[in-house]
Amino acid sequence: MMNKKFLPLSAAAIAAALALAGCSTGSSGSAATSSPASTGSSMPGMDHGPGMMSSSTPAAAAEHNAADAMFAQGMIPHHEQAVEMSEMMLQKKDIPAAVTGLATRIKAAQAPEIETMTGWLKGWNESTTMGAGHTMDGMMGEDDLKQLEAAQGTEAAKLFLKQMIAHHQGAVMMAKTETSQGKNADAIKLGKNIVTAQEAEIKEMQDLLATL
Repeated sequence: MMNKKFLPLSAAAIAAALALAGCSTGSSGSAATSSPASTGSSMPGMDHGPGMMSSSTPAAAAEHNAADAMFAQGMIPHHEQAVEMSEMMLQKKDIPAAVTGLATRIKAAQAPEIETMTGWLKGWNESTTMGAGHTMDGMMGEDDLKQLEAAQGTEAAKLFLKQMIAHHQGAVMMAKTETSQGKNADAIKLGKNIVTAQEAEIKEMQDLLATL
């Protein structure tokens, strides 16, 4: 009977000892985690490369470079113009179905990319607009857009294709610059996707133009 009474007490004592040992181990682990050497190695975002802009969110700043920012800042208005040109075509009558189909696809692909790139720039604490003095390859001037807006039927389809081929060629050049000079993985991936998609559309538009 005595053995049965003392057995639970012994188990409880052992459990308490283990609990204390666990707390002791945890405390020493916490102390090790908070040591200066450990703290320094756990903050990769603070390790800025040469010329990296400081930011209130170092980790976010470290995820991109100037080429990434310029790519997004330039491609946003570039895409916006492509969407505008596509919308013009979709509002016209007597446009070949293949051309309106292309315009629909361009609008559907590029509008979401505008939102994505705008989100990147805000997350990077960068301006969502490109600074003065920068130019973007393939952009149409006001006169070009007025001509497209005024054109109708087959004439409008031909003009749209000619303008969009030049527009796409400019976007491909910008995207290739990003893939070779950018740092942000998502931006580089988008650059590669733009090159692939728009080079295919350039070929498609050249073939369409030959049939009109």
